[in-house]
Amino acid sequence: MISKRLVVFLGVLAFVFAACSSSVVEPTPSQTANPKGHVSGVLRTPGPDPLTLDPAMVTDAGSHLYVAQIFDGLLTMALDKDGKLIYVPDIAESIPEPVTNQDGTVSYTFRLRQDIKFHLGRQVTAKDFKYSWERVAAPETTSSTAELYLSDIVGVLDKLRGRARNISGLEVIDDFTLKVTITGPTVDFLWKLTYPTAMVVDREQVETNPRTWTKLPNGTGPFKLETYVQGQKLVLNANVDYHLGSPTLKRIEFNLQGGSTLTAYENGETDISGVGIADIDRVRDPNDPLSSQLVEASELSTSYIGFNTDRAPFDDPLMRQAMARAIDMDTIVNVVLKNVLSSAHGIVPPGMAGYTPVTSKLTYDPAEARNLLAKSKYANNMPQITLAISGQGATAGPVIEAVIEMWRQELKLEVNIEQAETTTFFENVKRGKYQMFVSGWIADYPDPADFLDLKFHSQRSVANNESRYNNPKVDALLDQARVEADPAKRSQLYQQAEAIILDDAPWIPLLHGKTMVVVAPYVHGYVPTSLGEPLYRFVTVD
Repeated sequence: MISKRLVVFLGVLAFVFAACSSSVVEPTPSQTANPKGHVSGVLRTPGPDPLTLDPAMVTDAGSHLYVAQIFDGLLTMALDKDGKLIYVPDIAESIPEPVTNQDGTVSYTFRLRQDIKFHLGRQVTAKDFKYSWERVAAPETTSSTAELYLSDIVGVLDKLRGRARNISGLEVIDDFTLKVTITGPTVDFLWKLTYPTAMVVDREQVETNPRTWTKLPNGTGPFKLETYVQGQKLVLNANVDYHLGSPTLKRIEFNLQGGSTLTAYENGETDISGVGIADIDRVRDPNDPLSSQLVEASELSTSYIGFNTDRAPFDDPLMRQAMARAIDMDTIVNVVLKNVLSSAHGIVPPGMAGYTPVTSKLTYDPAEARNLLAKSKYANNMPQITLAISGQGATAGPVIEAVIEMWRQELKLEVNIEQAETTTFFENVKRGKYQMFVSGWIADYPDPADFLDLKFHSQRSVANNESRYNNPKVDALLDQARVEADPAKRSQLYQQAEAIILDDAPWIPLLHGKTMVVVAPYVHGYVPTSLGEPLYRFVTVD
């Protein structure tokens, strides 16, 4: 994800919902509508506004949601028979075995399917992947995910730093064979190839219309973009020639206008709706007709308050620890959130592969919080403190308001709120303009590396380490874990790293996420994955 898929929690519940025009003709309501107003083969659902439809630039859950429908990579994700996420071939014919070279590098030779075409009809070749990945790694593209997901490949960092024109670890053997060489054995490299950064784009379209091509991107995915009107709607039509099988849905209509989606759902205007705090008790009541339509699914996500460890007063770990120990998150979950979500006492969410709870020592203890504050170098010269959040609402939301009140009562600290629209917020976080900020992280693949390595390694995740966190012991443990083939040993290394990070407190973990939606009974196959998104290719509407 989400992305890396960043999720902004705004201090309230974040229930993430999870080319060319199609030749499919939209049926009219008079043809197939039932009394609820829906149309067979058409899914109507709320959706977020994407920040981008360029795979190279995806960092948020909303953009990932749509890009994953329009584009493809060598590999993709699927659910096995037990509902577990796995990676499977997509444009690649199969998953190649790694070959260790004499210099210690590792090569994968991918054979591409020969029946892959962009939506406008041109055949996809290995050269298209080489172009797409080199475009992502070009400095002028300014992708913040290239380093995260492609830097295992030999030569990517040279390309990103402007030291090379091409990626030396990519070799086009023939039209349908691509050899990829990475710097050494890593456990999660193939998972990274499922992320949008590694998806293929149409060079002809991108170079012909470099500024406007994403208005109707020519992808290879199961759906084609028909219409996108910011703040209003985004419509996808089925790619009936999709190489993994035509989607059963003819059309997906995303409503981007927000508002009370549950009211729209009950009025028959939408087929899916999120469920918020105000409605959860009613919807869970067995006597309510909506209870049988409720779908709850845990997400591999963690919301948090992040500190900029380079800026006063949070360059002092005692200040960060004091702020953490003054928050009673369990009470907030019980009283404010009605136990809909679970409080996060660690960074890696439950359900992750090899998950073992690593609980922060910085539990709620107001007396110790005051003691830590008194010991900090800012005890007698406290600067003004501001917490940044994304959004433009009248309030920061009940969770963040409760947190700020706890800081006020327990530490006598007045914390201001600064709001910014989403794009500006993310840019400012990346640039280190905030002292602290509210954000969240949804896994892009079910592995602890996707949280710990990508968010806290001081060298490998510079573009994504918004806290500016730097601990050589953590770096060393993460370096060991990324190449450790034994699952038990690898898990132990990540647990050790997470324990140190929690003690250093560059984050205050707040909540682990959950998808909570009502789904109309005529919609089948809508199964939110642990990454917060359903696999729309398998959804049907009677």
